[in-house]
Amino acid sequence: MGTARWFALGSLVALAGLLEGRIVGEEEAGFGECNKFFYAETPPLGLAADSHVKICQRSEGVERFATLYSTQDRIPVYSAFRALGPGASGAEQGWLVEPQIDDPSSSLKEVSNEADAITSVKTLGSKQALNTDYLDSDYQRGQLYPFSFSSDSQMDTFTLTNAVPMTLAFRERWYMNLKSLMDRALAPQCGNGEDLYIITGVVPSDHKVKDRVTLPEFVWLAACCAVPGGWAMGFVKHTRNGDVIEDVMVKDLEKLLPSHPQLFQNNCGETEQDTEKMKKILEMVNQVQDEERTVQSKESSVPFSSTRNKRSDLLPPEAPEESSSLLGKLMGIIATPFIKLFQLICYLVVEILKYTICFLWYITKEVINTIESCLYRLGSATISYFMAIGEELVSIPWKVLKVVVKIIRAVLRILCCLLKAVCRILGIPIRVLVDVATFPVYTMSAVPIVCKDIAVGLGGTVSLLFDTAFGTVGNLFQVVVGICKRIGYKVTFDNSGEL
Repeated sequence: MGTARWFALGSLVALAGLLEGRIVGEEEAGFGECNKFFYAETPPLGLAADSHVKICQRSEGVERFATLYSTQDRIPVYSAFRALGPGASGAEQGWLVEPQIDDPSSSLKEVSNEADAITSVKTLGSKQALNTDYLDSDYQRGQLYPFSFSSDSQMDTFTLTNAVPMTLAFRERWYMNLKSLMDRALAPQCGNGEDLYIITGVVPSDHKVKDRVTLPEFVWLAACCAVPGGWAMGFVKHTRNGDVIEDVMVKDLEKLLPSHPQLFQNNCGETEQDTEKMKKILEMVNQVQDEERTVQSKESSVPFSSTRNKRSDLLPPEAPEESSSLLGKLMGIIATPFIKLFQLICYLVVEILKYTICFLWYITKEVINTIESCLYRLGSATISYFMAIGEELVSIPWKVLKVVVKIIRAVLRILCCLLKAVCRILGIPIRVLVDVATFPVYTMSAVPIVCKDIAVGLGGTVSLLFDTAFGTVGNLFQVVVGICKRIGYKVTFDNSGEL
């Protein structure tokens, strides 16, 4: 057993040396040489963030797939690859880490075994998940790019940057869904996958494993067939128990993802897509969904059958078939439908109770959240009210002090004005006071003189008017007489000449 372990460890180290997960720099366009795993060599738009790292996964000098990794959630956002053909199945291999994510200056430039990397990278695990995060937990490492899709070495996909936490049952169903969709629906309608571009990703939830690795809310897959008359399809599978994989259009899938990205350029040639091929794909998808529901119903009926088997072990052994009576066979035939009906009723009752409890729990959570919201708002309003009252009470003394200061300033100004008036009154000379006192006497004595002057002025004015009038009349008379004389002389001269 010890030899086998050392052999497995040696194989892991040897294969790790062949793998290289190159961190693509921000200055490089897209994923560098791994752009070939995207339709039209264009990665999805709208999913990149500051906490995301672009990884071009290589093996033996050849690019294998591309991954956008979230150092905040410690899970991949998506992995992109080409469905070139079915891969070999096999057991789970050892998981490797990317040392350069935690320490860009690390001398380890390729993926490494965690035990080897932890000795040279002190900050290992600060930005990525480790194998220890999954120990003693209810979750397994589930690959976004499953090794069953890889036609190359299985080790290509066994990196923790390509894994998200999944329960064992969910991981098995997810792998089964992917294999069924690829083998029966997607690849046959796209030249056996030669021109098929696949992107698988997750949407993170609010829960984490050991408060480090974020659990996915649901996983998704987007496929683009890049041929004339191609197509594009999307699929979603929630992590809740009992949910089957759902088919959606790529545009609808983009609306379900954070920030509503564009997964394929020009929506994978939307204007030239072949609807007939998409119908055939949907028919096969419906078959896969029906098969999954059948498997789930069988799994849900296992407890009842196992209970029945346990009970049958307590009964005495049945007689051989040759000695069984006709009555026993008849009773068995009659009892079988009732047993099946009883199992169905029990299953329905359990499911109804489960969904009823979930519904009541949801209602309770909503009521509690509503009450908490109301209490929070009431508390905030009360605190704001008391703070406003406190501010007003604190400002009252200050306002009173301001009013008192203004009153004192006004009184001081009045006193200052009175002092100025008194000073001016006291500063007036005595001569001015005597002149003011004798002003009425001088005024009364000057009245007769003024009246006399007025009368003399009026008399002179009247005399002047008479002189002017008589002088004007006399002058006019003289002018008229002179004119008449001249006219009479001329008339006399003219008459004598005629005579």
